[in-house]
Amino acid sequence: MTNKKALTGVTILEYADSVAGSYCSKVMADMGADVIKIERPGVGDESRKRGPFSNNSPHPEKSGLFLYLNINKRGITLDPTTPTGKMLFEQLAQKVDILVESNPAGFMEKHGIGYESLKEINPRLIMTSITPFGQTGPHANYKAYPLNTYHSGQLGYLTPMQSTSPEQPPLKGGGYFGEYCAGLMAGVAAQAALFSQRKTGQGQHIDMSKQENLMSLGMIYVGLYSNDNVVTNRFGGGMNMQVAAGGQRACKDGHVAVLTVTPQQWQSLVKLMGNPEWADERTNDQVYRIKHYKEIDAHINEWMMQHTKEEIYHEGQKLGLPVTPMSTAEDVLHSKQLESRGFFGEVSHPEMGTLKMPSAPWTFSKTPWAVERTAPLLGQHNKEVYCKELGVSNEDLVALRRSGVI
Repeated sequence: MTNKKALTGVTILEYADSVAGSYCSKVMADMGADVIKIERPGVGDESRKRGPFSNNSPHPEKSGLFLYLNINKRGITLDPTTPTGKMLFEQLAQKVDILVESNPAGFMEKHGIGYESLKEINPRLIMTSITPFGQTGPHANYKAYPLNTYHSGQLGYLTPMQSTSPEQPPLKGGGYFGEYCAGLMAGVAAQAALFSQRKTGQGQHIDMSKQENLMSLGMIYVGLYSNDNVVTNRFGGGMNMQVAAGGQRACKDGHVAVLTVTPQQWQSLVKLMGNPEWADERTNDQVYRIKHYKEIDAHINEWMMQHTKEEIYHEGQKLGLPVTPMSTAEDVLHSKQLESRGFFGEVSHPEMGTLKMPSAPWTFSKTPWAVERTAPLLGQHNKEVYCKELGVSNEDLVALRRSGVI
């Protein structure tokens, strides 16, 4: 490491698969923490099997998802469910500040490496456990994919918000949105516990439920039902068409999102469209627009398809209309704003060559983000960690590999 960063000196052991746990420790690795990632011997993290892959050619060392999630980490292989593997895991856990794990509820306890056991050898340990539904309750042992947890947290019923189609079913947020949210909030909780640990010398167990995390992002909507029996949906609590004429719209080269909640906003949209004859005084009334939304939609959609999203965005903003282009990957990659802030950094990888990757969503004035390590190859740091840091001999390292422990 070259320069000290915000979390330089903090050590983290990651025993997590796929997105949420990996992103949790990635956030802290990007802030300077030393993260040792444990992967299954010979198999690796599940995200190694997920794309995108260059040229659509799957390869465990060429997953764009894995490369992104594991920048700035060291990587080892280990099976803690074996007696020797458990011993090595305990030696690692004894040395770290934070353990991030995303195994099924009860898995760690079953193999003798639960929090109650580990805190006996490391009272300062902060164990952050990320599961679909938490460590307790009737659903604690349920398995779940991101699709399940996203909809269990009610956000799917709100997505796409401001939909202009009553036939549009609930949707899961794009990609691994719910998983990233869980990882981010787990990272926030871990750092809060770290602050407490630094003051008291004691660690604690953090029980992160993906479902509850998504519920917390749902803001007021659960409370709205519990108090007023109102079920908020994709159309804003039952009012058709987001009080008519707003929402997501296809245009000449993509899509835009428009808000027409207030009379001023609707009138700005009418001006943007050149004050067409069909948009007479009657359309200023929200009730009228809701009642006649099909005809109004057809007119708006016809106008939108004649203009580009940049034209709609800039001209609409001039008129005080809340409107935004819906960006694609190509749009953001060529964004002058992101280019000026240096958001995309170059990463050199032994298997993939030089890549452009997103950096971090924050800018620290004194401890800037930088790529200190590329995502590790499977077992890349076994010798460094086991031999140099735990004192395992080269001969024993070979034996551990042959026996499947690492």
